Amino acid sequence: MAEALSIVFGLIVGSFLNVVIHRLPLKQDIVFRPSHCPRCQAAIPFYLNVPVLSYLVLLGRCRSCRAPISPRYPLVEALTAFSFWLAHNTYGLGLHAVAAAVFLCLLITLAFIDLQHMILPDELTLGGAALFFAYSFFHPEIATMDAVLSGIGAALFFAGLFYFYLKVRRIEGLGFGDVKMVLLLGLFLGLHRLAVAVMLASLSGVLVGLYFILCKKKDLKLALPFGPFLSLGAYAALFWGDALLAWVSSLWGLP
Repeated sequence: MAEALSIVFGLIVGSFLNVVIHRLPLKQDIVFRPSHCPRCQAAIPFYLNVPVLSYLVLLGRCRSCRAPISPRYPLVEALTAFSFWLAHNTYGLGLHAVAAAVFLCLLITLAFIDLQHMILPDELTLGGAALFFAYSFFHPEIATMDAVLSGIGAALFFAGLFYFYLKVRRIEGLGFGDVKMVLLLGLFLGLHRLAVAVMLASLSGVLVGLYFILCKKKDLKLALPFGPFLSLGAYAALFWGDALLAWVSSLWGLP
């Protein structure tokens, strides 16, 4: 029963995340303005605003103007529902499960905003960092000092990379939003899981970059948002980071 409720709640929250993803970069109200079609501005009645199901019933089109609805909407809703189920299945019921769910919501929202707009809003990165700094005093797996040092250390390292690319190579290899995002990640994940997250993000970023260069004939100046890769790496590290670290350690014969 609790697992089913976590899925339903995840679908509802996922619907709200879609609002944030669409409106926050455009500086639009995300709380009080009713749901509407971005193309024709027609209001969406509540009975056609059911997560995932409404998209299927409407065949992916607005009822009023028949403009196509982005598949991002059901994808975000389904992904959030799965994430809430996974958080409940991993951490049970309690404060840490709630914190993990909030963390996952931030990862999903940041990834999709960065994909579409190439930005990582301060409201989410710095706001999330402040939230998880406060939570570090209650975190059951990571000491407060470890969380703070992990976040600040990661931010300083990424800031160094940012200025290296900008001042030495005279290109923007990283956005400063990535610096703020790793601060958020470090405060919740701690050093070891953060290392896994950055490793996975870097590996996946390189693979996707190679795909575009080799298969899509892009050049080495191709700009890819790093936020989605950081989100993917952090998502995996939260649930499977310890197992991955143990596996890597076993390969190298480390204790």
